[in-house]
Amino acid sequence: MSSADRIVTDLRAWIASAAPGAQLPSSRELASRYGASPVTVQKAMRALIGLGLVESRPGAGSFVLGHRTPRALDFGWQTSALRSAAASVPSLAAPLREPAIDAIELHSGYPARELLPERIVRSALARASRGETAVTRSPAQGLPELQAWFASELASRTPAGVTAVAPRDVLVVPGTQSGLISVFRSVAGPGLPVLMESPTYWGAILAAAQAGVQIVPVAGDADGPDPDDVARAFAETGARLFYAQPTFANPTGARWSSTRRERVLAVVREHGAFLVEDDWACDFAIDGEAVPMAAYDDTGHIVYIRSLTKSVSPAVRVGAVIARGPVRERMVADRGAESMYVSGVLQSAALEVVLAPAWRTHLRSLRGQLRERRDLLARCVAEHLPQATLDRLPRGGLNLWVRLPDEVDAERLVRDCEQDGVLIAAGAEWFPADPSGPFVRLNFAGPDPSRFPDAARIIGRAVGTQLR
Repeated sequence: MSSADRIVTDLRAWIASAAPGAQLPSSRELASRYGASPVTVQKAMRALIGLGLVESRPGAGSFVLGHRTPRALDFGWQTSALRSAAASVPSLAAPLREPAIDAIELHSGYPARELLPERIVRSALARASRGETAVTRSPAQGLPELQAWFASELASRTPAGVTAVAPRDVLVVPGTQSGLISVFRSVAGPGLPVLMESPTYWGAILAAAQAGVQIVPVAGDADGPDPDDVARAFAETGARLFYAQPTFANPTGARWSSTRRERVLAVVREHGAFLVEDDWACDFAIDGEAVPMAAYDDTGHIVYIRSLTKSVSPAVRVGAVIARGPVRERMVADRGAESMYVSGVLQSAALEVVLAPAWRTHLRSLRGQLRERRDLLARCVAEHLPQATLDRLPRGGLNLWVRLPDEVDAERLVRDCEQDGVLIAAGAEWFPADPSGPFVRLNFAGPDPSRFPDAARIIGRAVGTQLR
């Protein structure tokens, strides 16, 4: 306990029995009593004021605040003011829930802290805070150097005969969630249809709700969406936008086969539509490499989205939307109205991280760590959760997508497991339509993999209880 915390603890005990308006000892008296510096005393007093226990009167001293009788607050007037919601407002998604102390975290959508390049990030943020970007406005479309890096990353995977993207095609965004809303809003528009795989990323479902677009689910299998179903959905709805994750889809981990990629892209082109390629797991390949579909398209049909938030740091919300032609100009206008520009400090820090020699070393090490964790959790599920089915071992990403027996209530399972200290995410959040069955998503990139066996045992026991 620090000196300031000790002072706060002692004074709170004294305040609890003091009369309202009682004066606290002076700062000089407190410094003498606790052998603390004036700065430490001031810090303690600010804490007490922040807790609403004390008020400071300039020139007079500090005094105990009187007890305020709580009263019920009435916000009923807002019912009339707000009217009906334009779209359903979902509760906080499972991957964003804060864990209880000592809980086993298999619910999060982010890698554990030890899987991040923490030293590089801290150094980059410190340097960025001392640079020009700390006190200047960054360009609306992003720092030119960061635009160039995003473009070069995609261009490096572009085969001969295809025109690579240029830095001017890149729009830096404050996280790809923000970018998704802009794409849906500016390319589709409120009330218009957008095709999505089912299941798919819960954040895309949320972004669609925020943008007011109508989701049209399409069927698929381990190789990707059914091209015939995609064509049928385009024809029946008149949609001009298909959102998908061709590489290590969240939550299933599926990676489209090369044949499926070619056929789906042909359908998109035939219908004069756009494919929004969310390459969220670009840095999380485990077995083999994955080349984005956007690397093979120079006709402007693919809008490519990539984030650095998960691989660099959750505190560095920086991503990019890469688009060519008029669709990019619509995006620029929408982003200008939405957020004007992205923090130059965060952009500078992100750029320094990805240009550091240690970044590539980190990604190589990360691949091995993710493989170990994935395999460990898969073995634990097979041993302790035999009633469940793991259709595929993902070749990248962060999650296992586990099918439960039809008799299992996944929502109840989540609650039961949480009571026993294990946090998991029910699969219903990833379905834009009716779920095809009960699923749970388990994140193998969470903290402390040594607890995976305990977690699997608890989940297996909870499933068994429902099946009796």
